[in-house]
Amino acid sequence: MADLSQLVKAYDVRGVVPDQWDEALAELFGAAFAKVTEADAIVVGHDMRPSSPGLARAFARGAAARGADVTEIGLCSTDQLYFASGHLGLPGAMFTASHNPAQYNGIKMCRAGAAPVGQDTGLAEIRALVEDWSENGAPEPVAATGTLTRRDTLADYAAHLRSLVDLRTIRPLKTVVDAGNGMGGHTVPTVLEGLPVDLIALYFELDGTFPNHEANPLDPKNLVDLQAKVRETGADIGLAFDGDADRCFVVDENGDPVSPSAITALVAARELAKHPGGTVIHNLITSWSVPEVVRENGGKPVRTRVGHSFIKQEMARTGAIFGGEHSAHYYFRDFWNADTGMLAALHVLAALGGQGGPLSELVREYDRYAASGEINSTVADQPGRAAAVKAAYADREDVELDELDGLTVTARDWWFNLRASNTEPLLRLNVEARDAATVARIRDEVLAVVRA
Repeated sequence: MADLSQLVKAYDVRGVVPDQWDEALAELFGAAFAKVTEADAIVVGHDMRPSSPGLARAFARGAAARGADVTEIGLCSTDQLYFASGHLGLPGAMFTASHNPAQYNGIKMCRAGAAPVGQDTGLAEIRALVEDWSENGAPEPVAATGTLTRRDTLADYAAHLRSLVDLRTIRPLKTVVDAGNGMGGHTVPTVLEGLPVDLIALYFELDGTFPNHEANPLDPKNLVDLQAKVRETGADIGLAFDGDADRCFVVDENGDPVSPSAITALVAARELAKHPGGTVIHNLITSWSVPEVVRENGGKPVRTRVGHSFIKQEMARTGAIFGGEHSAHYYFRDFWNADTGMLAALHVLAALGGQGGPLSELVREYDRYAASGEINSTVADQPGRAAAVKAAYADREDVELDELDGLTVTARDWWFNLRASNTEPLLRLNVEARDAATVARIRDEVLAVVRA
């Protein structure tokens, strides 16, 4: 029987090919997905990794064997797959390992309308079926097997995004985009075509071996080329996409990174201008700036756990117009509550191009506090170290503690969150304060306990 314990994560499938999984297992996942969703039809797409086309086709065969008609949209970004799921009203599967190295691949699955599939919403049942079938053999194909049909959705995806943000009247913007040899190289030219954007392309060649740098803009070393090109060309803005192009990171005209929390606040203000009084979701490691800006613009901020499945559930439950995470995932009601870095990028371009000042000035009102960034500590006993930190602050009258997601300790002038990684022996620390000196003091105070 296949060991899926390391392959099936909290809300996706991800592992090394072919060591942990292969096309035979992908076919079983396709059959299980069709059975669990009870779908007559599904949509399947894939990124540019060498293993992706074969895995995606195997998944499609497995689903068709259970009677589902499969629309194959081929090369696409993850948010393009979500668009297809929403636009066509079909459950979907995207083959990608996002920012992971080349030997990895995975599946992000959703129900019709891009509704998330996680452990509590179908993934556990899918895993159980795959384990059963890998041990006992897959069931015979149904009498009426499904069809496989090709469809190109790129133009429709781009048109939908551009219908949500008006960029026709902005001033011309010199824009550097680093696609990291990922799917941004596929989507960006079509989305920006004909707009007043002077596009300077970095690493647009689709290459799942990532010859230039990892397609993970969360790591500062992967922004270095973008920052240098922005400074060299005198560009107005730089954008970096991860491997499957569902996350977007921004640098200003000086090449300095713009906090994803500041982008969340900026986009929230723009969405609230369209939808007065709306609800905006933010996870608990976004800056204090986010709920402040939401309230200042007449909206209602709602705090939630880290992770896209939690954000999407809250989006659906509250009818929120927008949601943002400090990891640069941005979710829109107008995009089936799904995350799309491309739509967030269009909002930033529209905001920048709609006024005359530089990006660094524009985002200043949305970036109000000093922050540590995420600091990872490798620890053998995550619960024990976390409990020690809690004990260190539990009796203090000047702080509040909550455990919505890990441990959050909040004082008048600072807060920190300490969370355990789901997949590695790590504790992740985020600190924010009104000034950098306080950030350093609290950071060192907490880390002294974590790393004791």
